Amino acid sequence: MVRGLQERLAAGELLIFDGAIGTMLQRAGLRSGDVAELWNVERPEVVKEVHRAYKAAGADLFTTNTFQGSPLSLAAKGLEDRTLELNLAAARLAREVAADDVIVAGDIGPCGQFLEPLGTLSYDQAVKVFSEQAAALIEGQVDVLLVQTMSDMGEAKAAVEAALSTGKPVIATMTFDLRGRTMMGVSAERAARELHATGVVALGANCGDGPEVVLAALKQMHVALPDFPLIARPNAGLPELVGGEPTWNLGPDDLAAYVPTYLELGARIVGSCCGSSPDYTRAIAAAAREAT
Repeated sequence: MVRGLQERLAAGELLIFDGAIGTMLQRAGLRSGDVAELWNVERPEVVKEVHRAYKAAGADLFTTNTFQGSPLSLAAKGLEDRTLELNLAAARLAREVAADDVIVAGDIGPCGQFLEPLGTLSYDQAVKVFSEQAAALIEGQVDVLLVQTMSDMGEAKAAVEAALSTGKPVIATMTFDLRGRTMMGVSAERAARELHATGVVALGANCGDGPEVVLAALKQMHVALPDFPLIARPNAGLPELVGGEPTWNLGPDDLAAYVPTYLELGARIVGSCCGSSPDYTRAIAAAAREAT
């Protein structure tokens, strides 16, 4: 049986998260506008190969291919009735590759709608939506639930509440700018305090315009929670069109160079996000080993 996340964090271990799933699927042929979650049933071997590559690169945690797997996100593509099928398949694929070696984190991203008062979605409706996705991921035997890339505090809390209702450990990350604020104006310090109060076992920052953005967020979070395990998963910088193809402007070593500072600021789970690949995971893992 895979060793649990809480057990490993309590033992003082540093854990390596995988990197981008969507970027890797795009490199395998996923087109802009396609639903990545459909590949869990239409091209499962490709999804498993992405997980295998991250495992070989040293990942301790997998992210399931379910970032837009909530019923509301899928409804935008006419796929709401396949929520259980697509999330269950994603979890099972990751579980198969992970075996007893890697922790599987069921990925829950934003639902694609604004909560009240900016939008029409109520908090209780959001909890219900996220609960449906979380239940499917648990049925697929994920080890933990990951709420990530959130900008709105209310949506983040709704997703976390839904995830916690399963009884599994929950980790959460939000996305910030260089000021340490989300696009909805939530400071990293506030996010840390309020997410911590929900009962998550680790929290932090992901995505954004690169490692400096995550650094700015972690500085605030570490002040708010100096003894709590933080998560750092930056994007590989920004995408640029080169020959008509998106190319990210920071390489594996560029991200890995931030790892020692992330660790000093309380990060205990480090990885990468959009634009990255197993090469980034390998470089981050090497930097983490050297720093510890």
